[in-house]
Amino acid sequence: MSGTETGGGAERLRLGSLEQQVMEQLWERGELTVRELIAQLGDRHAYTTIATVLTNLDRKGLVAHRRVGRSAHYGPRLSRAEHAARLMGEALSGSTDRRASILRFVEGMDAQDVALLREFLGREEPTAPSIEKPT
Repeated sequence: MSGTETGGGAERLRLGSLEQQVMEQLWERGELTVRELIAQLGDRHAYTTIATVLTNLDRKGLVAHRRVGRSAHYGPRLSRAEHAARLMGEALSGSTDRRASILRFVEGMDAQDVALLREFLGREEPTAPSIEKPT
């Protein structure tokens, strides 16, 4: 897949409502054409609308595209988990009090997530957890 990556920071990662819907389809189904995306979204959007959303997502570095004959196929550059982690990282980097931000975040977690965090932090040699990969 090819595509350009420009911009940076939280602005690049934030998604509008339609951008989020498009990304959800790509994360669930993998590569799709504009017409396939329109069908998955319930045929409520014009071709040019979805093409513009995909161009914006490509500019943000969230999707990549490749040509197959006369069609462009779009797929996610990041998994859903990678995107969420980057959003959390951007939120934390914008904080003037990282410690307080981390503590508030952990206080808001449910018991299952806290247990997962404790398990991860309790490992002798912390390693990256396995994450879902885009298809």
